[in-house]
Amino acid sequence: MSEPSKQNLSEKLFAPRQTSKETSNIVKIAHVRSGDVNNAFDGESQLGWYRVLRRPQWIWQGVDPIEQEAVLARIAASTAPRTTEHLLDTVIGYRSGNWTYEWSQVASSYQQLARTAVINGDKLAASELLFKASTHYSIAAYPYIKGDQLADQAELQANQSYREAIELRPHDMRKIDVKYENKTFEAFIHLPRTDKLLPTVIVSGGLATLQSDLWRLYKDYLGPAGYAMVTLDMPSVGHSDRWNLTEDTSRLHQALLQQIRDVPWVDNRNVAMVGLRMGGNAAIRLGFMEPTRLKTCVSIGGAINSFLTQPKLLDKMPRMYLDVLASRMGKNGQAEASIKSHLPAWSLKNQGILGRRRVDIPMLGISLKNDPICPEMDNQLIALSSYGGKAITLPEKPIYDGYHRVMTEVVSWLDDKMQ
Repeated sequence: MSEPSKQNLSEKLFAPRQTSKETSNIVKIAHVRSGDVNNAFDGESQLGWYRVLRRPQWIWQGVDPIEQEAVLARIAASTAPRTTEHLLDTVIGYRSGNWTYEWSQVASSYQQLARTAVINGDKLAASELLFKASTHYSIAAYPYIKGDQLADQAELQANQSYREAIELRPHDMRKIDVKYENKTFEAFIHLPRTDKLLPTVIVSGGLATLQSDLWRLYKDYLGPAGYAMVTLDMPSVGHSDRWNLTEDTSRLHQALLQQIRDVPWVDNRNVAMVGLRMGGNAAIRLGFMEPTRLKTCVSIGGAINSFLTQPKLLDKMPRMYLDVLASRMGKNGQAEASIKSHLPAWSLKNQGILGRRRVDIPMLGISLKNDPICPEMDNQLIALSSYGGKAITLPEKPIYDGYHRVMTEVVSWLDDKMQ
């Protein structure tokens, strides 16, 4: 894309608007209560904020901690009208103090620096700056509620910056167009090399994660270990937003798995899946649906059973999480009780997948201690339901080191089962 067209796209997408719906006012769940979370995977609920703040994750993805606090401070200090006065990140309209606006301004500054780096011939530096732009645009779109026009525009910019960053690197990324139910979604394959068939890991995040958020997994862990990484969004998120989330959480992954048999560079006899949170549910489910096509499956803090079936755990969910669930199911405007009533159907135990039989491929359930979404008993259920399965619970602190400790264990497991 030429420089003028890039600028025109940005100006068109983010022209000042005061009428756009504000994120917290889109889903409108009736009779909702709000709980708190505080862990490395989900972030921290803070008094006065609608969004769960994912400080550790965003820093891990490359956000500067000082810059992060500066953005949050500008949002908090805004005197512009808010949807809910006591919720700081509910400023209405694309203006100073609005969540999408503040994070997008930082993202845009990285885009400008990247363009300067390209002009100076430093493609690697430009790529790193574009990854930063993509990360900040993704945060600007968080938590990706359907119908949030400003978030949709930020998400478009996140994906565009991500593609441009990849094009400037020695690593290779290709797009895979996957057909399912007469529609198409995009998955991306990241390749550390193209001169041989590679063991391949399919990766999905949770319900508030984009494919572009998973770059660090490839850059620091899977790529250096020699794995191709294929990413796809969960149903109802990102490139997969044409499908609502149902209890069949792995149906898009199954379609992808069948199609990558025809993708060059992939050793289709040596494929695994790794999923985080609801992506963990999809990973384990896929292992039972396609045991002959997968070498192993890994659930990282997966929403497997307990969280989906125990009301006391569901009652601790922050309001933002309930909004995300309602948005993913396409159930805006319904009562909290109605939304929660659907979740037991997503339990892999209730579906008869876990706890009744063993699958012939080894599966790993891994999480941090005191995980509110994935208690130790859920990981044990995964281990007991697969031959050669294993459950690992790592210390929850230091919280900022959680992702590294988990991914080190995951890569070690993959090396043992696939190399």
